[in-house]
Amino acid sequence: MPYMNKRTAAIAAALSLMPLGQPFVLRTGAALTSAALMIVVSENAQADSADFYYNRGVDKSYSGDCYGAIYDYNRAIEINPEYSNAYVNRGYCKAELGDFYGAISDHTEAIKINPRNGLAYMNRGYAKNEIKDYKGSINDSSKSIEIDPNEADAYYNRGRSKYFLKDYFGAIYDYNRAIEINPRYENAYINLGVAKRKIGDAYGAISSYNKAIKINSRNSNTFRNRGNAKNQIGDRKGACSDWIKASELGDQDTAKLVRNQC
Repeated sequence: MPYMNKRTAAIAAALSLMPLGQPFVLRTGAALTSAALMIVVSENAQADSADFYYNRGVDKSYSGDCYGAIYDYNRAIEINPEYSNAYVNRGYCKAELGDFYGAISDHTEAIKINPRNGLAYMNRGYAKNEIKDYKGSINDSSKSIEIDPNEADAYYNRGRSKYFLKDYFGAIYDYNRAIEINPRYENAYINLGVAKRKIGDAYGAISSYNKAIKINSRNSNTFRNRGNAKNQIGDRKGACSDWIKASELGDQDTAKLVRNQC
């Protein structure tokens, strides 16, 4: 097989060194506390009440109708201006629509109303990461962790921000903490592998990708990244096998790599 030239090697590196993102977390149900998740309000919520619009907004959020959800969260806030979680969920939808500054504003308002709303800090941290305010993101994620030390997503988001600040060992620590809390956190394993490759630990990266593949064997990102790590240690056969699998799963960029190198 041909030797991987410098340009192709650079492409392979670019394909593997961007940590995966994490969607915002959505509050479900009305009248939640900062420590409670997945609580659904009684079906007896009256029409035109804040809870009615809030819960309808949650349903629309999950169905992908963020514009409709924002309308309902607006109505909930008009009726109850102190509805912290309505601001959280409206911020979630704004982020889903790419309005990260609007998301930050809504989560800031939620925190003013309820300074112990850990989800508001976590989501605001994610939005700050998206506008490259990595230090602000780390501060918010850390505050979320202070409120709820068992919030795996907060460690994950903080790890992403540390990665972008080139604090790879700090990112590895946070991804490991996320995995300790949630041993089936696929993206945490993938990003852990990305960070390990950054510090030159290709074998550790492969181990992390192996665990991610056990959780989900249909993610082309993982096969692509594992292939790159195998190539780094000189296992071209194993690298090509993973790149071929990634291309079979729909990764067109890796398919080009296969055609040139395998």
